[in-house]
Amino acid sequence: MPADSTAQTPTATPTILKLGGSVITDKDSPETVNDAALDRAVDAIADASDQSGSSLVIVHGGGSFGHIHAAEYGVSTTEGSHDLEAVTTIHGAMKQLNRVVVDRLGSAGVPAVPVHPLSAASRDAAGELSLSATAVSGLLDEGFVPVLHGDVIAHAGKGVSVLSGDEVVTTLATSLGASRVGLCSTVPGVLDDDDEVIETIRDFESVTSVLGASESTDVSGGMAGKVRELLALATPACVFGPDDVSDFLAGGEPGTRIERR
Repeated sequence: MPADSTAQTPTATPTILKLGGSVITDKDSPETVNDAALDRAVDAIADASDQSGSSLVIVHGGGSFGHIHAAEYGVSTTEGSHDLEAVTTIHGAMKQLNRVVVDRLGSAGVPAVPVHPLSAASRDAAGELSLSATAVSGLLDEGFVPVLHGDVIAHAGKGVSVLSGDEVVTTLATSLGASRVGLCSTVPGVLDDDDEVIETIRDFESVTSVLGASESTDVSGGMAGKVRELLALATPACVFGPDDVSDFLAGGEPGTRIERR
């Protein structure tokens, strides 16, 4: 959790939706957007925006844009680099994907604007995250939909390290006082050993045996990392599949509900 996440709470407590990198990209083909999946998510967001005046923050993962380059340069949430090429390549790939997401949302009538964490976040030598949410709060108050993403950020003594989209979600949820948090993944929820959706998770130990490593290149912890981050929240969160974006935005609780005891 962040050491500092200063922001004034926006007038309306926002909903935070994360679009997983594995959902909106072909995670095994470098820098390839999954157009059909992204368009479906955008359509659901646009429909929800037409029907509700509530504020929304969108965060997206890196998929085949960020994770592959981060792995190439050996950069992760704990391992850093002072290599300028690593910084510009990883951040440049994430900006490229963010531009696609923002443009698709804009074309669908959603007032989406980009917010790049490289310019707003850092880690201290102990790894504690500081992410200012002041700009996000201000954009929400003015009726915009901020769109953030996983990124590289300054890490004291290590150059830059990876800030995962999941960390962005949980940090903003706390600092903005989010009313609802949802993560759209490639699966319909957190799955047990029989590939059935686990209805509720209240502690990490109860699901340790079923949270395996990500099948694709992922430098931010896979599903295990998501569950750990969400269990740290005061606000209950949902993990669900692409078919349930509309349900979540309409106020439903699809997939797996994650709430700490």
